Amino acid sequence: MPHHAAPFRKEALSVAELVTHLRTDVSVGLEVLTPEVDLQANQVTESYLHRPGLALAGFVELYTHQRVQILGNTECAYLRSLDATARRDAVQRVLAFPVPCFILTHGNKAPDGLAELMRESGVALLRTPEPTTEFMALVREFLQDQFALQQAVHGALVDVYGTGLLLMGKPGIGKSEVALDLVERGHRLVADDVVIATRREANLLMGSGTDLVQHFMEVRGLGLVDVRAMFGIRAIRFQKRIELVVNMHLWDADEEYTRLGMVQDMYELLGVSLPMVKIPITPGKNITVICEVVAMNHLLRQYGYDPAEVFADRLRERIQQKQGPLPQRAVEYFEHDFE
Repeated sequence: MPHHAAPFRKEALSVAELVTHLRTDVSVGLEVLTPEVDLQANQVTESYLHRPGLALAGFVELYTHQRVQILGNTECAYLRSLDATARRDAVQRVLAFPVPCFILTHGNKAPDGLAELMRESGVALLRTPEPTTEFMALVREFLQDQFALQQAVHGALVDVYGTGLLLMGKPGIGKSEVALDLVERGHRLVADDVVIATRREANLLMGSGTDLVQHFMEVRGLGLVDVRAMFGIRAIRFQKRIELVVNMHLWDADEEYTRLGMVQDMYELLGVSLPMVKIPITPGKNITVICEVVAMNHLLRQYGYDPAEVFADRLRERIQQKQGPLPQRAVEYFEHDFE
């Protein structure tokens, strides 16, 4: 298999970027209550969120200050229940730590003096009309995506019958040509040459192209091909789950290839085990059709039908019947049909 770049992860996200992405990508309304604070200087470094109720009450030993701080109905009600001196002491207690930002949810009005203390400490104070639970779920999902483990993979990712096929193999083996042929047959290109694999969950890998290459393809002897311009918007996808690896390599007489599919090879990427199909390349072999069959066979297995198991059961039944060694034809009587 080809060598891939080392996995990487985004180290930080500025509060300014967080606000922009939540407004545009997640469609969450956010109001900046401290416009004087430099949002670019405040950095978010974790995907987890925190509600600082205990810290405001005085217990700061386990205060996870490095996370985005959420002030919901409970926290706001607690601060309003305090007199001005106690409220100032409670807020200053949490502002003694380097906090990226505080977000008021449910459209809560900032308790008296809160915004002024935030400005003095250089910490951003934001507000959203969204309910606390729903808002935290949206922001957590966005941050998990931003800080997810990623890896640049040399290959091509194509959506074939709804299945994400990652075509891999040595340079020059024909990955781009196969991907182009699949697109011409009505399937959809996600990325060619460089695929950015992102681990979203324990066993979920998403794939996309790079912002530079997008849906351009390099075909040796032809040059660059713009798939979107040539085949239209229905021929591309910007993201797709990676479900199967197709390992293309030259035929090797010493290599053992699967004939019945009883044992499935696996390929590990970012800690996720993906089913892998080894396809030896020989002259005249239609790799495109094989890739389509690989995708359809995967769909059959997803719906509980495994051809290898069905054939094994049929073979086991034939052995138990102790039939003779001569093969039996599939049709017992031709019914005068001699076409």
